[in-house]
Amino acid sequence: MLRAHRAQGKLGQLAVPNREKVMLKRYDIRCWLVTVGLAAVTLTRPAAAQDTKYVPDGIWNQLMIAGPQCLAPKDEWEPDDGDPACVTHEAWLNDITHWRAERRIRIGYEDSRYQIPSLQWTQHSFIQPQMMIHDRYFYDPVTGKYTVDRYLSDLQARYGGIDAVLIWSTYPNMGIDDRNQLDMVRSMPGGIPGVKQMVADFHRHGVRVFFPMMMWDQGTRDPQQSWPDAIAHLMAEIDADGINGDTQDGVPLAFFQAAVKVGHPLAFQPEGAPHDEAVAWNVMTWGQYKFQFVPAVDRYKWLEPRHMVNISDRWNRDKTDDLQFAFFNGVGWESWENIWGIWNGITPRDAEATRRMATIEREFAPFLSSAKWEPFYPTASYGVFASRWPLNQATLWTIVNRNEYDTSGTELSVPRLDGSRYFDLYHGVELVPNITREGNRARLSFPIEAHGFGAVLSVVGEPDSSMMQSMAKMRNMTAKPLISYSHERTILLQPMVEEKATKSGGSATSEMVHIPGGDYLFAVRGIEIEGSDDQGVDVQYPWEATPRRFHEHSLHIDAFDVDKYPVTNKEFKVFLDASHYHPKDDLNFLKDWPGGSYPPGWENKPVTWVSLEDARAYAAWAGKRLPHEWEWQYAAQGTDRRKYPWGNLWKPDAVPLPDQDRALRGPDEVFAHPAGMSPFGVMDMVGNVWQWTDEYVDEHTRAAVLRGGSYYQPQGSMWYFPRAYQNDQHGKLLLMAPSIDRAGTLGFRCVVDNPKTQP
Repeated sequence: MLRAHRAQGKLGQLAVPNREKVMLKRYDIRCWLVTVGLAAVTLTRPAAAQDTKYVPDGIWNQLMIAGPQCLAPKDEWEPDDGDPACVTHEAWLNDITHWRAERRIRIGYEDSRYQIPSLQWTQHSFIQPQMMIHDRYFYDPVTGKYTVDRYLSDLQARYGGIDAVLIWSTYPNMGIDDRNQLDMVRSMPGGIPGVKQMVADFHRHGVRVFFPMMMWDQGTRDPQQSWPDAIAHLMAEIDADGINGDTQDGVPLAFFQAAVKVGHPLAFQPEGAPHDEAVAWNVMTWGQYKFQFVPAVDRYKWLEPRHMVNISDRWNRDKTDDLQFAFFNGVGWESWENIWGIWNGITPRDAEATRRMATIEREFAPFLSSAKWEPFYPTASYGVFASRWPLNQATLWTIVNRNEYDTSGTELSVPRLDGSRYFDLYHGVELVPNITREGNRARLSFPIEAHGFGAVLSVVGEPDSSMMQSMAKMRNMTAKPLISYSHERTILLQPMVEEKATKSGGSATSEMVHIPGGDYLFAVRGIEIEGSDDQGVDVQYPWEATPRRFHEHSLHIDAFDVDKYPVTNKEFKVFLDASHYHPKDDLNFLKDWPGGSYPPGWENKPVTWVSLEDARAYAAWAGKRLPHEWEWQYAAQGTDRRKYPWGNLWKPDAVPLPDQDRALRGPDEVFAHPAGMSPFGVMDMVGNVWQWTDEYVDEHTRAAVLRGGSYYQPQGSMWYFPRAYQNDQHGKLLLMAPSIDRAGTLGFRCVVDNPKTQP
């Protein structure tokens, strides 16, 4: 989740003006002209003058090497005054090859990390989703078991499976209490033994496992050791394979060294663009790019052909650019669909394109690390771009058609060797070459569909059985054109989980306030940090057609009674003693109760470290239920649309003093702030502890709406779980399992249906 980016390295000092469009040159494969790079580049340091004149494009944040500008489209009204900056493809390739060699000298590059046997898998890790731990395909809270097989089977069926997975356990829930990023992993179901077994389940399927690290997490619990050591030890303990550096422009060398020190080398994959030097130990990166019609050469893949990039473009609803850039550069893709609980699913068309692209990349992975990679190999059709990957006596070409129309006929002209045979790998057929009069080149003809892919292999002699099996697989796979698959986005609907009505005027064990029925304009908005106002963000109320962030609806609320205060530790202890309740998943249950009871002096503080299931169990025992969110807000706001329960102006004495330390101090007593009383006389609604209300479920995610905010405010980052003190704000907590859903700042209050009017 790239929040900010700054240009890195020496080339980041170049002042690069906007490029002018240049005339598209007609060319053939015998005389292919390309541009020499950016116009009017200003070099700010003398040393930079020795770098290539094909500098990485400053407009694209120095992450790519600009492709041949002669191939870029040009408006017809622009004059064709020739382009003196064009040279042959061979000269262009020689120059960027020189740039690579010199750049390696400048950064003191050495490749020892790419030779570590335990990290060799990174060089063919093409498809990697970022997976929220809250995804319902990953964990079943009913059985209390991880469902790795189900998760992987779904991805295999939809887009051909994955090579690695980034298991996201932190943002956006982290910061609701003082658990740090490693504590969130430890809070997952089963604790460390359960997580370790889950990782083993992925390994059983040949899938490597990443976890994230957030260096912005400096406001929660101090790990009591250096972050490199803390992360290295935990990842070794659970046998994880890699770390994704969230918001990091390169993971520092100290993290790699710490992992090696504990005997468990990790693949580090920063989200942002590292300094060139860091490519030596960041054997993977994410690629978050701006795409043009003419693809570009990935800077880090060019510096080190064994380096793996996973293109990440999570909010984009059309993945064509991502997939074509990846295929052209021989790299991979971050197949990210569950974005902080917001579903941006891969369309059937993109899913099928992924299946086909990844099948070829996996089958011919050794080619895609070739030190002799030749990007922008000459092609015959406008808008068709190829990379050449030689390996021993064979050569692979990966090809993309950037046009909105199909192409066919001669696409490549390649050197002809005695005994060579040519195969269209994408369609799974052998090609019959058209030999030039001189007999030294073979012209290859094959179709490529609009926004589609192609792959050609040249081999000397008979292809092996593995290749023939791959050809048969691709022949069956590509019989149906990509255009026949739907390219429409699906919005997942989110039904609300129903709360059973209570008996009218049911018995209560705590003081309650009667809320008379009435008409109410319910207006509220979600406080999610990301997602803008897209469909799918926040929740979907029963009267809405789709989930969205902003809500407003007039409704009639039946009369009810509500707990005057949140349920206290003392009241919850009475429940436990009477019911002998103990949850099946008891990790973190009443975590702040040492020895099975609340600490001395805490009897009137709100109970916390209770899950939604725990709260519902108490409510059922008491003859109550949890409030619907609109009931909670009505009790807090009344009918005058006030901003806070006490009025429209902020009153510091109406809420607990914010806690900005790294460790929780504990909530205040529930009656400590009478100035915070609502118009109906309900107390402690805002600023002490969050309170459970409704639950929403879609095919992939469960979430609960939380009301009231809490006293805890971790400092140092905007990415912690945000606050919601106002009556028209709510929080959304993604749900996985009681162990991780419980929080030190999260409690509840109950309601009872009571239509009887009371004074």
